[in-house]
Amino acid sequence: MKYLIATIFTFVLLNPVYAIEKDKAYFAGGCFWCMEESFEKLKGVKEVISGYSGGTTENPSYKEVTYGNTGHFEVVEIIYDKKIISFEDLLKNFWINIDPFDANGQFCDKGYSYRSVAFYQNNSQKNLIQTEIKDLEKKFNKKIVTYVRKFEKFYKAESRHQNFYKVSFQNYLRYKKGCKREEILSKIWNK
Repeated sequence: MKYLIATIFTFVLLNPVYAIEKDKAYFAGGCFWCMEESFEKLKGVKEVISGYSGGTTENPSYKEVTYGNTGHFEVVEIIYDKKIISFEDLLKNFWINIDPFDANGQFCDKGYSYRSVAFYQNNSQKNLIQTEIKDLEKKFNKKIVTYVRKFEKFYKAESRHQNFYKVSFQNYLRYKKGCKREEILSKIWNK
């Protein structure tokens, strides 16, 4: 019986049909707590990590990113199974969770570090982002101000920021409601 279980276990692990094809994607949409929540709900997303990207400062802190001149944005790293969910699906989720017309930040979080950014890692992703921007501009007859940036490096945020929406659920709900995030998103995307 032990041999049978070991054989089945080995087959499942080594058989490419059952293997997870992990990839990563990076998006900035204002507060990384809210972005983390929106992506973790998607089937095929294995993990979402809050952090910083896009700037020049090595290993920045939250305070440096928010109040300094690091060039970084609050970003989420999305680890996903390409067999279950595509980059295109992640991008569609990104759009409906941001205000792509706000050049000053997102919702009640204003400033450079809270701007929306779609990061690409290859030309296919870059072309997809640019195509969707053109389509959205045509649909809304408005200019999209979301940045499109080549991904370089990701720095994980401090542990107190990871899974904040789960760990500090009541505080998170007060924050989200106070920022009118859902109201604004509904006005933009439910037309």
